[in-house]
Amino acid sequence: MLVTMRTPKLDIDIYYASSVSGFTGNLSDYLKTLDENELAITARFKHTELRERYIICHGILRQSLAEHVNQSPADLRIEKTEFGKPFLPDHPELSFNMSHSGNVLAIAVTSQCQLGIDVECYKERNTWEGLVKKCFATEESDFWYSLDQAERSRVFYQFWVKKEAFVKAVGKGISLGLNQCVINPDDLNTFLRVPDLAGKADNWQIYSLNLAENQFGAVVCDKKNTALRIKVLKGSVLL
Repeated sequence: MLVTMRTPKLDIDIYYASSVSGFTGNLSDYLKTLDENELAITARFKHTELRERYIICHGILRQSLAEHVNQSPADLRIEKTEFGKPFLPDHPELSFNMSHSGNVLAIAVTSQCQLGIDVECYKERNTWEGLVKKCFATEESDFWYSLDQAERSRVFYQFWVKKEAFVKAVGKGISLGLNQCVINPDDLNTFLRVPDLAGKADNWQIYSLNLAENQFGAVVCDKKNTALRIKVLKGSVLL
């Protein structure tokens, strides 16, 4: 009898905080977990708000990763690749990525895949068309211009976070070219094309994150059989 083996689903844990300013009560605890490089970066911030936001975001990142590897947050060695993508040299099987915009923080953690996450807070701009010309492929641009004027800004963000998440997943930096990863306008969870170095477009999966109003987010990974688990963070409590 022929037995069909199914590939088990790969869970991607998403840690989401709608406002990191609510974590300032834990600031000293987070600060104790940072390494020398992170502390050096912290010391360079001139504005208190930005410095505290950095400490909180990286402290939460360390806590989140520590859950997965059963290790103290302060003992984690976090290094970066040539293009700035963070990784754990002692746990190469773990994949993770972090994004923050304003007060919003989102972290994605899983294993054995290329992984990227991006979140953006809505801001009205007068440079939409210039960004579309620079960062969108023809199919994306044509779709964007076909929309009513009132729809364009929000749809721009829907495309943007997916492109940013892809670039972060590949880990080659924004020089990879946002116009080279082409999202299918008929199905915003798939790519039409990706750069050759990223393999086949069909290998990549896009997830849109359902966040608060005027917040946009996406997760991209190179494994199809995946499922998201959202963990909402409030203070020091996981809900």
